[in-house]
Amino acid sequence: MRPGPRRGLGLAACVLAVCGIPAGVVAQTTETTWGAESVVVERNPVLLVPGWGDGLDELSPLRDRFVGAGWPPATVGVVVFRDPVGSNREHAREIARAAAALRAATGRYRIDIVAHSMGGLAVRYHLRHRASPVADVRRVVFLATPHFGTYSSLVAWGEGAREMYPGSDFLLTLTEGRPVPHGVEALTIRTPLDLHILPPESGAIPGVPDQEICCPTHAGLLDDADVFNRIREFLESRGG
Repeated sequence: MRPGPRRGLGLAACVLAVCGIPAGVVAQTTETTWGAESVVVERNPVLLVPGWGDGLDELSPLRDRFVGAGWPPATVGVVVFRDPVGSNREHAREIARAAAALRAATGRYRIDIVAHSMGGLAVRYHLRHRASPVADVRRVVFLATPHFGTYSSLVAWGEGAREMYPGSDFLLTLTEGRPVPHGVEALTIRTPLDLHILPPESGAIPGVPDQEICCPTHAGLLDDADVFNRIREFLESRGG
């Protein structure tokens, strides 16, 4: 979530902001070692989802870290919303289209998602209302997502800001049932220096593993080495 509007985001709704993705690209695998045991780590395609008012510029540092860590560039997609401060319901539909495009481009059915700030609310709405009953999303990382709302939304604007206000009708729809569907693993990551998520406890979800990392800012979570290492560890861990 940023303090002001983003300009120059006149891209088509919900595009993969990485152009030239060749058909049939598959996720890279690599060998690593835990102790004396050598195992193959599978790298699923990853879709990056921005927060309120954000877009490609804000997510580029995180995407660069994925590529630098060995993810093929064509397997790391970025969502660019038509209206960066718009409704999470519409953002969820755009995420669905971007996820389908990434799966088709890489030849993989299951993908991972890393979402920042308000983008995580749209991801949760997408997971609840997706057309397929089968888990086509494997793992989700929520970076500083206001799961129970944030009072900083009072100084924001757009339908997204109204939906982030604590107790909003939109947030109430996310409290029904499980926080994420069966078959999807989730992790929340947050920082004690976050001035956008008020109260700070809103960044965690009961029953979902939570990590508090000191001490990047709200926006700094997207370009912090320790944060990325936690994301990578979660996405590359065995299982799922």
